[in-house]
Amino acid sequence: MVVAGEASSGIDALALIEQVKPAVAVLDVEMPGASGLDVARTVQERGLETAIVVLTMYTDEGMFNRAIDLGVLAYILKENAVSEVIAGIKAAAAGEYYISPSISGYLLNRSNRKKHATDAVPALASLTPAEWRILKLIAGNKTTKEIAVDLSISLKTVENHRSNIAEKLNLHGTNAILRFALQNKTLL
Repeated sequence: MVVAGEASSGIDALALIEQVKPAVAVLDVEMPGASGLDVARTVQERGLETAIVVLTMYTDEGMFNRAIDLGVLAYILKENAVSEVIAGIKAAAAGEYYISPSISGYLLNRSNRKKHATDAVPALASLTPAEWRILKLIAGNKTTKEIAVDLSISLKTVENHRSNIAEKLNLHGTNAILRFALQNKTLL
């Protein structure tokens, strides 16, 4: 392994990723300027081939799910970083997932929840990860504006996703997506 560069902020990390094009980038979830997840989102949106490894102190399932939805391949708890970071980098470089063992159950929960949801409402299987994430936020009573702020995307992007969700789930009428999300909240 060769360290191709270091950055002190998320903005600098993204610039370095675009310039150097490393196979793997190791990011802290909490970085000044832009979080590691913001950088992961941008890497995904721009189609960059850099695999993302995140280091975090967050052990909650919501943060884990958000990271996985953004294409993060390795999710390593800082408390385990010394013993796990090399394994995480190697897995990500090979295009494989690496999850700190102490939170690996989240992956099983995620898989079971999604399978149960798509069994109950088969059309949910057609949603992209971004649409799925937005539908979950709608189920949490988030407005379009709040979703845009939470995900650091434009209102227009959220509106486009909402339109795609409505079409894929065959929902029509005012607040149809909200009604659907609230009625199926336990599945999401």
